[in-house]
Amino acid sequence: MSGVPAPALIGRASELRALSEAIVRPPAVVLVEGEAGIGKTRLVRAALGRLPSGDRAVLLGYCHQIREPFPYGPVIEALRDIAGRLPAPEALNPVTGALRDYLPELSAALPPSPPPLDDPRAERHRVFRAIRALLAAVAPAVLVIEDLHWADDGTRDLLRFLADQLPTGLALVATYRREDQGAARFPLGRAYRHHPDTTSVVVSLAPLDVSGVASLAGALLDRPDLSPAFAERLHERTAGIPFVVEEVVRSLPGSLEPDALDRVGVPLLLREAMAERMAGLTSAAVGAVHAAALLRLPAGEQLITAVGGTAAGLGEALRAGVLHEHADGRYGFRHALAQQAVYDAIPGPDRRSGHERAMAALLAMDSPPLVQLAFHARQAGDTEAWLRHGAAAAQQAAALGDTAMAVEVIEGMLDDPGLPAAERGPLALMLGRFAATGLSHQRVVRLLRHVLRDGFLSSDERAEARLSLGVVLSNQAGDTAAGRPEIMAACAELSHRPTLAARGWASLAMPEWGVEPLARHLEWMERAEALVATADNPELTAAVLVNRASLEMAIGSPGAFAVAATLPSGDPSTAVRREVARAYSNLHDLATSLGHYDAAERFAREGRRLAAETGAQYPAYLLDVSTIRREWLTGRWEGLRDRAAALGELATETPLIVVDVWLVLGWLALATGEWEEATKHFLAAGLDAPESRYIPIALAAAGGMIELHLARGEQALALAEAERAAGLLRRKGVWVWGAYLMPSAVTAFAWSGRIGAAADLVAEYADGIAGRVAPTAHAALDAARGALAAAERRHAEAAAHYGRARDAYAVMPQPYAAARAGEGEARARLALGDAGAAEVFARLAERFAELGATHDAARCRRVLRDIGVGVQLPRQRRNGTSALSQREREVARLVALGRTNREIADVLFLSRRTVESHVATVLRKLGVRSRTEVTPPV
Repeated sequence: MSGVPAPALIGRASELRALSEAIVRPPAVVLVEGEAGIGKTRLVRAALGRLPSGDRAVLLGYCHQIREPFPYGPVIEALRDIAGRLPAPEALNPVTGALRDYLPELSAALPPSPPPLDDPRAERHRVFRAIRALLAAVAPAVLVIEDLHWADDGTRDLLRFLADQLPTGLALVATYRREDQGAARFPLGRAYRHHPDTTSVVVSLAPLDVSGVASLAGALLDRPDLSPAFAERLHERTAGIPFVVEEVVRSLPGSLEPDALDRVGVPLLLREAMAERMAGLTSAAVGAVHAAALLRLPAGEQLITAVGGTAAGLGEALRAGVLHEHADGRYGFRHALAQQAVYDAIPGPDRRSGHERAMAALLAMDSPPLVQLAFHARQAGDTEAWLRHGAAAAQQAAALGDTAMAVEVIEGMLDDPGLPAAERGPLALMLGRFAATGLSHQRVVRLLRHVLRDGFLSSDERAEARLSLGVVLSNQAGDTAAGRPEIMAACAELSHRPTLAARGWASLAMPEWGVEPLARHLEWMERAEALVATADNPELTAAVLVNRASLEMAIGSPGAFAVAATLPSGDPSTAVRREVARAYSNLHDLATSLGHYDAAERFAREGRRLAAETGAQYPAYLLDVSTIRREWLTGRWEGLRDRAAALGELATETPLIVVDVWLVLGWLALATGEWEEATKHFLAAGLDAPESRYIPIALAAAGGMIELHLARGEQALALAEAERAAGLLRRKGVWVWGAYLMPSAVTAFAWSGRIGAAADLVAEYADGIAGRVAPTAHAALDAARGALAAAERRHAEAAAHYGRARDAYAVMPQPYAAARAGEGEARARLALGDAGAAEVFARLAERFAELGATHDAARCRRVLRDIGVGVQLPRQRRNGTSALSQREREVARLVALGRTNREIADVLFLSRRTVESHVATVLRKLGVRSRTEVTPPV
């Protein structure tokens, strides 16, 4: 019965209805899950078939079990045929020009390519935005990604990015097998939390019951009268999996009695059904089918016939329905189950020789696919070729920036019981080296822990693997509590390998992590330098020098820039330049903290250049993160919240090293009076466990949290936070890190009546930063002295201190800090009866408003109202009677965040009655009836 036609969808009425309704209500995300052969693809095709012709674009992309490094391949594949739906290039978002190299067939329909970016992370984000913009341009559309369980990490990141910010007219449909997801617990890499305005559906397909199997078989055979006994027997043999049911039915002879299933020898397993279908093929067709099974992936005619069979045999297999034609002139099986069934039926010697032919054919290509070569070498039993191609595939992927792919290749080799014991150690160490420059760390940590437990490593290999594990945990994972003990244990185990131990001691010497005092870190640094002094290892020497330069900059040493100038940025060795890229990333971060912004920009430029040259993703990523903080400090707030949030969205594996992002989001929320949001972000920036986090950022977050408590009148909480943070600062002894803590901490002590403690803290801070090259720290000292003088009612001194702080911040520049210091000066002058203070408050209110610090602006306007000075808010350009004024926009934003009238009044320093009036006006102008319908103003 090989001519049995494909039936209509059986037993899936509710699932089809759910899927069909979702895709016509975009934006929508639909996940279709089920085991192999369950009918996911057929369900999706049935739903697409219900769409009116031309109603919307249907874009199809496929993930493959064996893949070569090609970023975002399934989505790019889906976009190849959209030229007819695109508007003119000038009407497209210019960012879509970034896709020209990915979609050369659409180059004439896309805008010009934008200039290349030096930063791979920024380039990736631009590509993501370009794909989203292109999808928005062809909307309404349905993007279908099949077999998501085989997706690479980059494709998952892209789909998660799209799912989180879907274009209005797009429905995203993804099919996947939960049991085949491997290390990914969730189809999109993490739990997907849909937005309220996005239709979100998970369609789970279960095996058919006996009734469903009877209906499916009856439709296949055009026999509605199948006996219950036959249906029950068929269900027993197929487990209700539709694809297996179909294959079994197609293999039946004429009889439809229950025992006919036994006679054809097609029980539960698909391989027997496939064997029946193969039996009627000529040897040429069988050769082509075997070749396709050996290759595993859909392949072109030339490759299939090189491995086995002929063109005529391939045509026969296609006509018989054993093989199917895929996109781009490739041929393969309709389903992976069918491929596996045929493959398993090939005799062992024939499989081995077939894999050898596949290797030869693939090696003859202009760009041999190394991952496939490694697979075929392993199956052919050629261990030497397997190791060679596997290692080369991993190195190629790492060089292309696809660290996740490199790790996946090494993982597969380490998991293979056929891997010679002598090769396991070198592969494990290669794994650690890949992780040191990449971002994908979770799988690496798991694998390194596994190999350390297995006991097959030599003592030297074990120590080096432990060192790699500790460095990855401390750096990429940001988990120093787990990483530092591993590094210390590795250093002890490496006592007879001093040059390698030097890397561990140099890592421990970084004072930003751990609670040890600065003296201990300096001691570790000297130990590393002594160990590496006689080493003939340029990469290791550079690594230790990088950490010395970073240490000097971290503490504001007068010699920091001189040490940085000795970094070998022009060294011919890629490994050495990769270390220097890490140095510039560190120096950018630390110079930003100190207030050396011109130098920080230079470090960032050089760091991005070297990271791009050497494929070092991790330093490039850190540059992105710390640049967000520099933009906040220097007053470049326009669009900063969105940039920070976008960077945070991409940090699914690295939440603990994007603390700059959470800090900036916390500061921005604080400046606009969003208390709950600020609290959440400050905790994520390190206040959840400050002693285990990146301490300079944790201390800055503590300063923000103290400000928040003071703004809300929570003096006891502010004092407790100040005591904790000051204690940590004292313990570390790196006083320049108190620049973003001291003014608020001194205020908290003073307002709580602890004047003596405040004065002692100021004195300690002054001694601690003496002689340090740290403009922000010295400006903060003046601000702290101003806060102390104001608390003691020494208003003239307070005004002088605040004035010096304001000038110092303005020169750097730090416009927000300058305005805050200026506000302190104005309050002191107001207390002295200075008539010009009112004008200063008016200017400050405007400056805060220009930055976007609406809470600070409102606080200054409150002072003006209190002293009887009228306040005129800047007028908005109206666009019809529904335009909101500036004050109404501030109120609308807080209403959209769910704030009560009382909370809004507290944030904007207004009366509750005034807020009630503003809320009523906002609702009227927006044409909504409820506060829950108000959205944040753009």
